[in-house]
Amino acid sequence: MRLYWLYDLSSPLLCLLIVGFFVAFCLGGLLLTRQWVRRLHQTDHSHNDIVGFYLAAIAVIDAITLALVAVGTWETYTDVQLRVEHEAATLAAIYRDASGYPEPLRTQLQNDLRVYYHQVVDVAWPQAQRGVVVDVSGLPLQQFQKDFMTFDPVTEQQKIVAAETYRAFNELSECRRYRIDSVTAELPGPLWLMVIAGALLGVAATWLFDTRSFGMHVWLSIVYSVLIALPIYIIVALDNPYRGRVSVSPEPLVRVYEQLMVANH
Repeated sequence: MRLYWLYDLSSPLLCLLIVGFFVAFCLGGLLLTRQWVRRLHQTDHSHNDIVGFYLAAIAVIDAITLALVAVGTWETYTDVQLRVEHEAATLAAIYRDASGYPEPLRTQLQNDLRVYYHQVVDVAWPQAQRGVVVDVSGLPLQQFQKDFMTFDPVTEQQKIVAAETYRAFNELSECRRYRIDSVTAELPGPLWLMVIAGALLGVAATWLFDTRSFGMHVWLSIVYSVLIALPIYIIVALDNPYRGRVSVSPEPLVRVYEQLMVANH
């Protein structure tokens, strides 16, 4: 079961919760296994060198795994944001192209694009932030295409403008489809299992040291736990691009509406 309620938390609180979980897991295991580990060592610190070797190997594996997953999650997030920016730029281009058509077609086309904007930003986006796909922007695009196809270009200039408008319309349709598909984009369950299990095993490996100073053991284990938890926080925050406080914003579309559609209406 996905812990989607985590995305209702602020970014600092989410980070604190994840770090706190790993630190608590570390300290709890350290206290519970302390006597058992001492018995395993038989004599003081007899196997610390072997434990250190295995911990180093585990740390490298965890670091590579977390780095690859974090980079992949970041690339997905930035790709979705770039697609939204491209959708906004394409919407602006079509709106400008529509201003070159005669009335009443010009008003019809621009009204269709305004309806499209409101359906995306005011209706579909709030639902996307909850992980719900609402496909309501298809109807205004269909209406735009229907209105646009009633225009029969005569001059060479009109033909060029019409061809450019239809090309931009196809781009807008592709951007819309990608945006809808990316609403449910997230890391698959098996990958999350690998990330969490690997991180917990790495933290558990720190319990196997037998040190003269238990306080030093505690603080070193806490530092290791925090270093493991921070990349996982990044992965959680960026996974599901539309959810949470760190999420893809409709701001590019809002700017197009305020600077172009409202100003020229």
